[in-house]
Amino acid sequence: MIINSADFVISNTDVQFCPKTDLPEYAFIGRSNVGKSSLINMLTKNNKLALISSKPGKTMLINHFLINNAWFLVDLPGYGFAKTGKASRERLQKMINSYILLRSSLVNLFVLIDSRLQPQLIDLQFMEWLGIQGVPFSIVFTKMDKLSTTKFLENRKKYEETLLQSWETLPVTFQTSSKIERGRDDILGYIETLNQGMVHN
Repeated sequence: MIINSADFVISNTDVQFCPKTDLPEYAFIGRSNVGKSSLINMLTKNNKLALISSKPGKTMLINHFLINNAWFLVDLPGYGFAKTGKASRERLQKMINSYILLRSSLVNLFVLIDSRLQPQLIDLQFMEWLGIQGVPFSIVFTKMDKLSTTKFLENRKKYEETLLQSWETLPVTFQTSSKIERGRDDILGYIETLNQGMVHN
């Protein structure tokens, strides 16, 4: 897929204010500071599209970007231990859950995982919740340039073994590095395939 245009449309705190459209949406989410904004900017080849910050938890809104006038890329707030109060964390969680469960145009949720880390309980619990709710999702391992191929394969195997303890089959997974643009064609190709499948249906 070639990205010809990527335009910011709207930011909001409530799913009911998301764009009224039939266009498919692909949302990106992950723990705070997992590299989500960098990945979005890499996918769209626009370094200013999504806010990048060294401070975890900067994305506090549901952000819609229109890609090629054909589909939406949605940047969701991160989950986890951002430096916000309990009330703010609960508000963000409610916002995220409402979007994921109520947004009928959501085709796939890309869950970002830091490839440098061992399986984290918060990520596993979130994916388990998605499975229970029947939400289609994929796993995106980020920051592959930060570790060796051997270490990455070791970490990925641990994730797969952990997931297979409660899952019959694994979701589609992607291996990415925003720094060297690894995984860009794979993710965009997957989105293109899903979009084509919707047209044919």
